[in-house]
Amino acid sequence: MEERLEETSHKLIITDREYTEITGVLHVDSFDEEEIVLETELGLLALRGEKLDIKELNLDDKLLTVEGVILEAAYSDEASPQDRGKGIFSRIFR
Repeated sequence: MEERLEETSHKLIITDREYTEITGVLHVDSFDEEEIVLETELGLLALRGEKLDIKELNLDDKLLTVEGVILEAAYSDEASPQDRGKGIFSRIFR
């Protein structure tokens, strides 16, 4: 019998730049109508856009859905020692 290795389950699906579904969400650090910063199983993710609205957040299922126009999405690994003390976006958007 073949054993299947458990893979990290993280997906970022953006449909028509207006509907976003993210799996593998561990924590939402901050959010407003222009930016959402969250921690995923594969690192920090920052979304920038217009009229962003969190429609569903289910941390048990590690799921986040967002409506609003997505202008930018950027990932960052954990902060390196030289980045400590800098803001989240200065670390992500270099």
